[in-house]
Amino acid sequence: MKRFALLGAIAALALAPSIVNAQDRAGWPSSFTVATASQGGTYFAYGSGWANLVADQLGLSGGAEVTGGPMQNMALVHTGDAAFGMTTMGPARESMEGQNAIAPGLQMTNACAMFPMYQTPFSITTLKSSGINKISDIPSGAKIGFGPAGSTSDTYFPKMLETLGVSFDRRNGGWSDLGGQLQDNLLDVIAFAAGVPVPAVSQLEVQTEINVIEFTEEEQKKIIDAFPVSAFEIKAGTYTTLTGPARSVSMWNFAIANCDLPESFVYEATKVVMSDNARMVGIHKAATATVPANWDKNTFMPWHPGAARWFNENGANIPASLIHGG
Repeated sequence: MKRFALLGAIAALALAPSIVNAQDRAGWPSSFTVATASQGGTYFAYGSGWANLVADQLGLSGGAEVTGGPMQNMALVHTGDAAFGMTTMGPARESMEGQNAIAPGLQMTNACAMFPMYQTPFSITTLKSSGINKISDIPSGAKIGFGPAGSTSDTYFPKMLETLGVSFDRRNGGWSDLGGQLQDNLLDVIAFAAGVPVPAVSQLEVQTEINVIEFTEEEQKKIIDAFPVSAFEIKAGTYTTLTGPARSVSMWNFAIANCDLPESFVYEATKVVMSDNARMVGIHKAATATVPANWDKNTFMPWHPGAARWFNENGANIPASLIHGG
């Protein structure tokens, strides 16, 4: 009898993990998507990587979805059409305040902060053959590609250049497509707002000679005074073209989750991404900033309870007032 009791205890212990796992996964989706942006941009490369990583580690079906970028991602995550997404904090605030052009007046408050990703620098790329070496060189009426319509770049960069006195012909499209148009002389300039290195720029400089144009100190100050951005420096060597640092401005990016997702699911997904930074940097170099210490870069978007629990267990101090439902 003792032998049977011992065998029964061992069997119970063996089954325990699966029982706990089943309880922990109550309400979990069987699959998920991460709303990213256009192919050739940092969002798509970074988002595809962490979607595949989470899917693999949690044993789920998941992947990236090509979208129009931060504004559309806020809408997709708010409605639940995408479980996760990626956004910059400027478009996030506008969307929460009902200023998203996709649904004017709708306050998109059902998208919650999940984890900090990286800063998005605003940078300008031209062909070296164009003779454009600084912003003041951009000729009146220049054809400038601003990325997908509704993207962070398309939302802010045109206004920034207008503030700096640049007159232009506005073009939209995916980053890879715009890169091809620049190379074919169908565009004069591409104004990027994306984590560096931007895949489309890296590809361009393999195929032709380019200029990565920085802001002057005066231009940088004027932009910082007018827009929700901060000073940033693109490090030398980020592109082979950059032999010295390039002055820029940037805006923080955060991963977002639908606020109605189960707490345990978002907790585990956050843990997968945040627990091994080297693994994330292997996906994209911009992930060097995807570290727990940057939780405080979000000052207004409510955190998903599952994400907040992971961060608070790992050194953060997210107040209850900044946690969804808190």
